[in-house]
Amino acid sequence: MSTKYILAIDGGTQSTKVVIFDTEGTEYCSTTVKLKPMILNNHGKAEHPDDDLWTSLIEACQGVLKKFQGNVNDIIGVGLGSIRCCRALVKEDGNLAAPVQSWMDIRLSKPYEHELDEVRYVTTTTGYLTYRLTGEAKDTRSNYVGPWPIDPDTLDWYVDEDKFKAYTTPREMLFELVDPSTVLGHVTQKASEITGIPEGIPVVATSNDKAVEGLGAGLEDDGTVLVSLGTYITSMMVGDKYDPNTVNYWSNPGAVQGEFLYESNGIRRGMSTVTWVKDLMGSDVVREAEKRGISPEAYLNELAAKVPAGSNGLYTILHWLARPNVLHERGMMIGFNGTHKGEHMFRSVLEGIAFTMKNNAQAMCDERGTELKNLVVSGGGSNGELFMQIFADVFGVPAHRNVVNGSASMGAAICTALALGVYSSRHEAITNMVKRRDTFMPNLKNTELYHRMNSEVYSQIPSVTDELLKKSHNIFHNPKP
Repeated sequence: MSTKYILAIDGGTQSTKVVIFDTEGTEYCSTTVKLKPMILNNHGKAEHPDDDLWTSLIEACQGVLKKFQGNVNDIIGVGLGSIRCCRALVKEDGNLAAPVQSWMDIRLSKPYEHELDEVRYVTTTTGYLTYRLTGEAKDTRSNYVGPWPIDPDTLDWYVDEDKFKAYTTPREMLFELVDPSTVLGHVTQKASEITGIPEGIPVVATSNDKAVEGLGAGLEDDGTVLVSLGTYITSMMVGDKYDPNTVNYWSNPGAVQGEFLYESNGIRRGMSTVTWVKDLMGSDVVREAEKRGISPEAYLNELAAKVPAGSNGLYTILHWLARPNVLHERGMMIGFNGTHKGEHMFRSVLEGIAFTMKNNAQAMCDERGTELKNLVVSGGGSNGELFMQIFADVFGVPAHRNVVNGSASMGAAICTALALGVYSSRHEAITNMVKRRDTFMPNLKNTELYHRMNSEVYSQIPSVTDELLKKSHNIFHNPKP
């Protein structure tokens, strides 16, 4: 019997990635297409320009299928994953009525309100792309995180009329909801001609992107925490209970029916901060990296690896993008002296990310009554060995990387394998498809140092600076006449 394949779509904030796996989790080829820069303005709007999510998906599908050396007729399904907490306003013909609103857009802090007469549907990114690929007005019920008229227990649209109306979105504008890891529809002739995906292949529902990533990382309810390194950085665990009254984490729908993803507080524009430091250091870094035949990030990692743990007392607070309910937040670096150079700043950002996520993950574990035993790190940032060692040292537990560390694509493939009956359970699919790459053990001396830095200084900084930042925010946003 010939090998069977799955085409997995991983739509992100900065790029669209399409990967072809076999049903045992081996990656055969992939194509990543960068998205255009976000359209941002001073009023809090953040939009994906033009029809970027769809056109980038077309390009990525065409690219990966050109690379694929197998028989396209052996592709058994498409797993559709995309960014959560976004809003797409769609016309009857499937075209956008307006640019897709990013999760960073202030409008996503409240329900949809009537904006344009030509809007037929209000949906998520997965709903929009489903409509494009299949012509079906269906969407995974597990990507409705945020201000939608959905019952968090049943994951159906509210039956109670008063609750539904509070969300101001007409029912006829909303898609039909289906369970994650089930079939949404099939690739239409038109979509096939544009993307190259064979007509009639089933398109499978996934979940919100973090739950998909958790599944693809092999996350199980055994004291393991996943830290996802992306534009938004968060830590996650899984379980089977929804609890609306938690303090240090919240429950999201999972990637299979009956599962919930527990997610800690995170870092907005998290890995963008690493890029910011690289850009700040300028063309010298790029030129030296080119001389060595490596990426600028790899060169900075080499430099920062020579900096002692703790960056000689330089601390970075990662609020480069304030949360909507605390707009006075700002990022900061504190503790400079004359010994600090660019590599200290770079390492301090990495340590700041690890400190923040350690505190957030520990608060989640403490509230759940669960011991934090292991750490899995996913996303492009986990390719840096320095960053992985910092995570192991700050968390004080083994830090693992998987062979496929951009695990949202793997999660989309697992959802597809489950929907099409390749595997009968989540555990069986993970066992057969998720493979561990390596493990970083904590350096106990560094762990002790980081514990002191975190408990005595880092975790205390916001309580000292918060009132000053509120005053600064007031100066610039509420000036005196």
